[in-house]
Amino acid sequence: MAAIGNRGTVTEAPGFDPEADAQRLRGAMKGTGTDEAAVIDVLAHRTVAQRQRIKEAFKQAVGKDLADELSSELSGNFQTVVLGLLMLAPVYDAYELRTAMKGAGTEEACLVDILASRTNPEIKTITSFFKKEYGKDLEDAVCGDTSGMFQRVLVSLLTAGRDEGDKVDEAQAAKDAKEIFEAGEARWGTDEVKFLTVLCVRNRNHLMRVFEEYQKISGRDIEDSIKREMSGCLEDVFLAIVKCMRSRPAFFAEKLYKSMKGLGTTDSVLIRIMVARAEIDMLDIKAQFLKMYGKTLLSFIKGDTSGDYRKILMELCGGE
Repeated sequence: MAAIGNRGTVTEAPGFDPEADAQRLRGAMKGTGTDEAAVIDVLAHRTVAQRQRIKEAFKQAVGKDLADELSSELSGNFQTVVLGLLMLAPVYDAYELRTAMKGAGTEEACLVDILASRTNPEIKTITSFFKKEYGKDLEDAVCGDTSGMFQRVLVSLLTAGRDEGDKVDEAQAAKDAKEIFEAGEARWGTDEVKFLTVLCVRNRNHLMRVFEEYQKISGRDIEDSIKREMSGCLEDVFLAIVKCMRSRPAFFAEKLYKSMKGLGTTDSVLIRIMVARAEIDMLDIKAQFLKMYGKTLLSFIKGDTSGDYRKILMELCGGE
């Protein structure tokens, strides 16, 4: 029942007893009103794998689906977090992608956040769950909802074909940097395909070298050039790829900061990251957040949310 990663705030609960947890949740929903504190106490302190065991135990003992029961008892953002926690990671990602593409309009930010930050095996699993859950290819869904070069970048990411080795080909890195420079800063108009080929295919170590070389040739950071050369969703997805290659925790820290700074909160982003990263790399995200913004992630969550929604996010954040 181990956690997905080893840098999460949510870790395996010791002395885990799924039957006892199921009974506790059942008790929390009995009678009028719901004991939200019990729901938080159980679900925010179990790994995804342990929550699956609780779901099974609940169904066995009560003959009802735990997610359905909680869904009818809870509401708002708190409900959204709880239901997210009950899903396996790839199921949650598939659900989020589907939600982002449902109905009129598309939440492109969700497509970018998920597809630019997941590993090859993760993308493959998300794709197969998407097909299983929704009876449709994820690639077809994405193609139906996006267009142009943005669509082509997402389709490339969906192939999960990035080299995940760690070899750096020095000559190729210099050539890649030169080609990106010539495709962007050095010409009128931008040849985006060159960016796609390098950013979506090469491994992380190789790209670090490409970015260094690029800085030498152009006198600019690759992120600055992307901002100058691109706009809209295409700019967003290329920036996300570069940032995730440099540091995934820093990428998520920035997303969390932007979801809460200023007026209002982009709850969909805040929830998606807190749920998806809680048992993978939340410790690193918190450290990056503090380093980048001089304040703790917890203090931001405290100031920007309220009620049981705030309580469960604070538990997932795991203290200062």
